[in-house]
Parts: sequence; structure tokens; C-alpha cells
Amino acid sequence: MPGSVKRTIEERAQAVGFAALKRAAAAMSEAYREGRVAALARIPADARTAAYLTTRMPATYGAAFHALRELSARLPQRPESILDVGAGTGAASLAARHWFPDAQITLIERDPALADAAREFLPEARRIAADATRMDALPPHDLAIAAYSLGEFAAPMAARLWRAARIALVVIEPGTPRGFALVRAVRDELVAGGAHVAAPCPADGPCPMAGGDWCHFAARVERSSMHRRIKEAELGYEDEKFSYVALARNAVERARARIVRHPRQQPGLIAIETCTAAGLAAVRVTRREKEAFRAARQAAWGGVWEK
Repeated sequence: MPGSVKRTIEERAQAVGFAALKRAAAAMSEAYREGRVAALARIPADARTAAYLTTRMPATYGAAFHALRELSARLPQRPESILDVGAGTGAASLAARHWFPDAQITLIERDPALADAAREFLPEARRIAADATRMDALPPHDLAIAAYSLGEFAAPMAARLWRAARIALVVIEPGTPRGFALVRAVRDELVAGGAHVAAPCPADGPCPMAGGDWCHFAARVERSSMHRRIKEAELGYEDEKFSYVALARNAVERARARIVRHPRQQPGLIAIETCTAAGLAAVRVTRREKEAFRAARQAAWGGVWEK
């Protein structure tokens, strides 16, 4: 994230104090894990906001940065306006600002404390203090984003989000079976209505993930010293698992195949699991295939495979 944002987060965390921050982070994590979002209101607003900024905002930014990078690579038309629905502290909009620096941003957020934090990071953005599910209609923008918010809405939102998206829509949820199920449901509903998948899928056809399998990716996120203390963690980073779909109004040029697992390297052999237009496909690249082997050594989970 931008250095100024990280400094502000650190200042807010120090102002709350470590003990209160850790209590709030634990209560917030439990509420999200158990699906009791209403319980968040019982956490003091300053501690809740600081805990969210410290533990969740960097992860949301990392996931949104990855998803929006993929969309940016596929869209021939650059969005001039962005609608962030359930914007929280503005993490997804900050990531969007990186890829679409000239776009005008509108944030919709019902939590006043989170919205106030977003105002610090995105002072030029238009802010709407509202529950998106209760609005008569979402204001149309070129790009609509719902990052880690779909699972918190009390009503289905896919069709309303799509109506607000003149060029594209990006939905991001946790990389869990439940999060993937939400993303997949949005994909299925909107593709059936004429939307085109821009990423990560290489085609608009039925998702080939079956049984207990689910499609998700990972973004490596730097942990601040305060975050490490709260988590009682030694590593200076964490891998944020997320599922996402980027949908476009018009057909776009897609990846031929998407890598859906960490490539497995063995002496003289690299095995890559991919999703293609024809379904899931295992690729085995040997050292004898010099060009493909070099590409396979650099291949990463979530990336494209064109060989």
C-alpha cells in the first residue's frame, strides 16, 4: 500500500493502544468467522476501525490489487469512473487508483467509522453513507467493485451491481468454499444474462470446479510490526486467499489458460494445474522442452499459461 496509508494506519493503531487493539481484532475475527456481522457494532468504533485497518485493510488491498491488475490487462476501454460498493476503509478503491489513476471514485459505505477512515485515504472521492441493499438503485459507473462485501449484504446484489456497471464488474470474496460459492453464483447468474468473463476464467462456459474443490488464489501481504504482535506471528508477511471474478459488458481477449494451483517442481519436471476453455487440464513440462520449461519455472499460481 502507499506509504502514507501505512503511516496513518500505524498512528491509529498506536492511538488505540495494543491491549484494546488486540481485543477488538479478536472480536472482529470471531464475528466475521461466524457470520455475525451485527456483532461488530458492539466493538468500540475507534478500536474496531483501527483493528480493521491493521489486520484486514492490507489483505483486502492485496486481493483487489491482483484482481484489478488482471482486469486492467484485459480491458480495451479504460474506466473513467469507479463505484466501490461496501467500500469499508477504501482498500479496493486505493488498489483501483493504482491501475486506473484518472478515474473518479464513488464509495458506498454504511459504517460511519470506516467511511471516515476512507475519507483520509481518498479525500477526492465522492462518499455515499448508505446501506447499498436499501438504495433504490446504485449510481451507474464504468467499473463497479464489491470487495469482501457480498457476503455481508442481507439481500442478493449481483443484478443490481451489474446494472451499475457500464463497462465491468469485479467481485472479490474470501478464498474459502463459501466465498467461492458466492463468486461462482454471481458468475453463473450474470453470464447467463449476457456478461463476459474477463478474468480469471479463460471462457464463459460452466465452471469446471466440482465436488469439494474451489477456485481461489493468494496475494502475499506485508505485515506491519503491530499486525505481527496482534497475530503473535513471526513471519513478516501473510498470504491472503481470495476468490474473484471480473465480468465485462463486451467480449475481451482472455488468457488461454489460468494456473489454479502452485506449480509442483521435481527434478527435470514441472507439473502445472490449469483451467482452460475445455475444462481443467494438467500440464507436465520436462527439461527437454527448453522454452516451455523456462516459462514453467517462472509460472505462478494465479498467473496465465500460454504455452
